[in-house]
Amino acid sequence: MAYNFSKIEKKWQEIWENNNAFEASENEKQKYYILEMFPYPSGKIHMGHVRNYSIGDVFARFKRMRGFNVLHPMGWDAFGLPAENAAIKHGIHPNKWTLENIDDMKKQLKRLGLSYDWNREVTTCLPDYYKWTQWFFIQLYKRGLAYKKKSAVNWCPSCETVLANEQVVDGACERCDTPVGKKELEQWYFKITDYAERLLEDIKELEGWPEKVKIMQKNWIGKSKGAEIDFEIKGFNKKLKVFTTRPDTIYGVTYMVMAPEHPYINELVKGTEYEEEVLEFKKKMEYISEIDRTSTTAEKEGVFIGRYAVNPVTKEEIPIYIANYVLIDYGTGAIMAVPGHDQRDFEFAKKYNIPIRPVIKPVEREFDENNLKEAYTGEGIMINSDKFNGLDNKIAKTEITKYIEELGIGKATVNYRLRDWLISRQRYWGTPIPIVYCDDCGIVPVNEEDLPVKLPTDVEFTGKGQSPLTTSKEFMYTTCPKCGKKARRETDTMDTFIDSSWYFLRYTDPKNENEPFNKDKANYWLKVDQYIGGVEHAILHLLYSRFFVKVLYDMGLSPVNEPFKNLLTQGMVLKDGAKMSKSKGNVVSPEEIISNYGADTARLFVLFAAPPERDLEWSDQGVEGCYRFLNRVYRLVEELKEVYNNKCEINIEQLSKADKNLRYVIHSTIQKVTTDIEDRFNFNTAISSIMELVNEIYRYKDNAEASNYKDAILIESLDSLILLLAPFAPHLAEELWHFVGNEGSVHQQKWPEYDRKAIVKDQITIVIQVNGKVRDKIEVDANIDKESLEKLALNSERVKSFIEGKEIKKIIVVPKKLVNIVAK
Repeated sequence: MAYNFSKIEKKWQEIWENNNAFEASENEKQKYYILEMFPYPSGKIHMGHVRNYSIGDVFARFKRMRGFNVLHPMGWDAFGLPAENAAIKHGIHPNKWTLENIDDMKKQLKRLGLSYDWNREVTTCLPDYYKWTQWFFIQLYKRGLAYKKKSAVNWCPSCETVLANEQVVDGACERCDTPVGKKELEQWYFKITDYAERLLEDIKELEGWPEKVKIMQKNWIGKSKGAEIDFEIKGFNKKLKVFTTRPDTIYGVTYMVMAPEHPYINELVKGTEYEEEVLEFKKKMEYISEIDRTSTTAEKEGVFIGRYAVNPVTKEEIPIYIANYVLIDYGTGAIMAVPGHDQRDFEFAKKYNIPIRPVIKPVEREFDENNLKEAYTGEGIMINSDKFNGLDNKIAKTEITKYIEELGIGKATVNYRLRDWLISRQRYWGTPIPIVYCDDCGIVPVNEEDLPVKLPTDVEFTGKGQSPLTTSKEFMYTTCPKCGKKARRETDTMDTFIDSSWYFLRYTDPKNENEPFNKDKANYWLKVDQYIGGVEHAILHLLYSRFFVKVLYDMGLSPVNEPFKNLLTQGMVLKDGAKMSKSKGNVVSPEEIISNYGADTARLFVLFAAPPERDLEWSDQGVEGCYRFLNRVYRLVEELKEVYNNKCEINIEQLSKADKNLRYVIHSTIQKVTTDIEDRFNFNTAISSIMELVNEIYRYKDNAEASNYKDAILIESLDSLILLLAPFAPHLAEELWHFVGNEGSVHQQKWPEYDRKAIVKDQITIVIQVNGKVRDKIEVDANIDKESLEKLALNSERVKSFIEGKEIKKIIVVPKKLVNIVAK
């Protein structure tokens, strides 16, 4: 019979759907919540999706067979910029575009045979979901964690609109190629910095996370201990505050640098001869990205602003510059520059002829402080530092900080690299921020009973001007929830990262109309036991989700303080050494692979070709190989179907050598596949073991000596093969399970247990070497003693010809492996 994958896969997908085969509900079993990061509904799944979701599906099916109550849901991260771009380009409403894409992608995912509980599907752009996203915003606002302040945004002067970072390509607007500048706007923020220390401290709880991801999160939060120091600005009534991790270098400060965006700048240069040059430099910086400005290879550029600060310990007047390498969002937006001990400052000082004064010298090498070739960044002894000269600089850090505090010019402090989360987006296709503005009452949150604030449909998409929401009068104008007078709605929508920061909670109770989720249900399912997704989300999505859960935990809503127990970051799918993309012309269509080879082949290949955490190189030959293997399995079971007519109990004592050998392979394979899936996610080696088992069954059926138990051994081998294959190739396994007359779904069967006795060999193969070269192999009793093994080795006919006439110097025995005879 031919392996008709198309017919088989369609048949079982319909049966699973009609039977709600993967529906989850709370019960007395031990739960297991497995989740892959949900997709943006672009309309087409790609091979990255196939790999990500196949990894999760193997584990979900495996855990069900291991007796767990598995929650394995799927949904859609459905708000975002592409839908709005489609509206502008094709004149199709974002809602229609998105829902049609969801429908298409859902069909594609179902063709892969993924064991999702589709009854728990969530879609972030539907009011039943974003109602609760808005409700969360209001809770954060009430707790002082949502606030509004001015900040710079990307601005296209041609389109007259705010641009998201992803709309800026090489410094220009992706729509019209006009250089993108900056514009100050009032925007909404979440105060994630209030949770910086907890987010950092609780990383130690993330035992099931990759070390590299934990390090990335630590670095992003960026805790650093140091001192905050106030510098007077000559002739100015405000002090310039800086944060430094190197208070030991304060005597080496020879100039100050402020970020071009620093709020003092305009005031400091107004009406001076420096104003024009400074403002021109500020404007230039608007068109350069932060990444380019802070690159280690970027040339350091700056402008003297005509003002001087006073070094608070030396009382020297030092010039103030604005420069490209200092950003407003880091520290205080100003730095004390120590060119003797910071390479960026050194390069800047050399370029602008600013004095360089080293204050630390190394202990174990010559140091010419008057002729530095580069900044000295190591530890050492204090010099040029008044009463602190001669101290170890590590001690001086503490002592100088104390001195600064005594003088009342600063204090020891902790700083974080982490900045508050900017959540405002000046676009339509996102969750509306539930705030109104009243001339009498000011900023007022919408009443909770009036949620959701729905997105209007009467909007215009021009790609120019303000948010499309401003074009809807019905949306814009409302009444104040406090006083009932006329009011205006907020027209910013929320960052889509907010939608994905709590979706895993909604999956626990997706149909709840009265609350975001029931705490008892969340308590049953959380934490997510295994989370799977790309490493590109290692920082923002995972950090925001951790923040959100901590806020909800403090509110008494979340039963857990951390959302994800274990994390797997899968590698990319590459072709010709590069990530698949239309521009490179190296895209492989999942639909085409499924049509030509079947979903099971597509799944098997992406699982077999590389370990999950590594990048996978696409191979057409590899796909062909996996397809041939599945055909081989089908033919094997079809050929041996009749053995199921001869079922009987196996008497271990009466088995032949061939019987024992196949049982050894069966149970060794069960042991290895179980360990590979459960402990290491080594799906590639698990599949390899299954392939070896198939080879062994073929050898046994064709060559094994006659045995009363041959059919029974074959039944055991085929049942084990089908069960082990079930998580990887679910359609074929289901078909074969029923083909041989077994009852019930293969995916509801108990995972096979290995027989410890079967994997203890009676006979083992020993390699015999003479002077390190293999000369023979012999079969011996597994429990043979050393003396007997040496005697057998010396009596081997093959070995004798190599030791004849030579003196035996030594015999080395490696138990159960080899004998090496050293002869001269």
